[in-house]
Amino acid sequence: MDPVSDAVKDASLHRPGGVRRWIQPTAGYAIALACLVWVFHDIRVEGLFQNIKTIRWGFVALAILLDVLNYVAQGWRWTLLLVPVGRPSVLRSTQAIYVGLFTNEVLPMRFGELVRAYLVSRWIRVPLTAVVPSMMVERWLDGVWMALAIGLTAILIPLPRNLLEAGDALGVIVLIATVLFVLIVLRSQRADLKPRDEKSEGPGLWRRAGSVVTGLARGLKAIGLSRPFYLAAMVSLFMLGIQAMSFWLVMWAYGLPLSLWVGAAVFLIVHLGTALPNAPANVGTYQFFTVVGLTLFGVDKTLATGFSVVVFVLLTFPLWILGFVALSQSGTTLLAIRKEIARLRLGMN
Repeated sequence: MDPVSDAVKDASLHRPGGVRRWIQPTAGYAIALACLVWVFHDIRVEGLFQNIKTIRWGFVALAILLDVLNYVAQGWRWTLLLVPVGRPSVLRSTQAIYVGLFTNEVLPMRFGELVRAYLVSRWIRVPLTAVVPSMMVERWLDGVWMALAIGLTAILIPLPRNLLEAGDALGVIVLIATVLFVLIVLRSQRADLKPRDEKSEGPGLWRRAGSVVTGLARGLKAIGLSRPFYLAAMVSLFMLGIQAMSFWLVMWAYGLPLSLWVGAAVFLIVHLGTALPNAPANVGTYQFFTVVGLTLFGVDKTLATGFSVVVFVLLTFPLWILGFVALSQSGTTLLAIRKEIARLRLGMN
C-alpha cells in the first residue's frame, strides 16, 4: 500500500492509484466483517456479557494505567532512536504517537504511522524521510522481543502448534532483518564518505530509489552506532511486558483467572494477528484473535467473545480520549496533515 497517495483527497478511480485507494480499505472492512461474523456465530446471546456485572474495576484501572505507561515508554524509546537526527522531548514523541494511534482508530490501513512521522519531522525540523529509519528500528526491536517472548512462553506452557509455527516464521524474518541491520551498521565509514556521482546513478526513478535506499541505510547506521540505541532495546522489552500485563489484568478483572503465562500467550496471538494493516482500530481482527487465543486454552467461546469486546473497549476508549486531546494540541488537523503529506509525495515524483 502507498498511504501517501491514499491521502490525496480528490483522488478518483480514474486517476493513478485510485483503484488501490478503493480496493485496499474495502478489503480491510471485508476481513473485519468476516471476523466479526465468525466471532458472534454460534454463541449464547443470553450469556454473552454475564461477567460485566462482576468486573473488578481496580484491576481495570491498573490495566489502563499500564497501557498508558506503555505509550509513554514508546515515546521515550522513539526519542532515543531519533537522537542522530533530532531531540524531541518525550512528551512530544508521545503526543505524536497518540495522534498516530487516534488516526489508526478512525482511518484504515495504518495511516497513523505516517501521521506521527510527519508531526515529529515538523517539530524537529528534519525531512520526513529522516524519521523513517527510527520507525524501522522500532519494528525490528518489537519483532526481536516478540520472537523471544514466544520462545520463552513455549518453554513454560504448551502452546498451539500454529502459534509456534508463526513464532518460527517471525524468528526467521527477525534473523534476516538482524543480519541486514548488523551489516549496515558495520559498513566501512569510507563507504559513507565516498562522493556520489548522481549522473552515474541513472535517470529518473532509479536515481530517486537509490537515493532513498542510501538515506535509509545511513539513518539505520547512525541509530545502530548511537549509545541510546541499547537503552531503546531495553525499553522495548519493558513495553512488551507491560502490554502483556495490562491484557492479563483485564482478563482477571473479567473473571478469567488464567495464569500470567497463558494471558501472555493470548496477548501474543492477538498482537501477531493484528500486526498487518486492516480496518480502523483493528475491529474484527482484534476480537477474532482474542477469541481464538482464549478458546485454544479451553475458554468457552461465548465467554471469550464477551471478553474480546470488553477488553477492546476498556483499552481502546482511553486511547481515543488521549489521542483526540493530543491531536487538538498539535496545532493541526488530520485533513491538513493528509494534504501536506500528499503535497510532499507529489513533490518527490
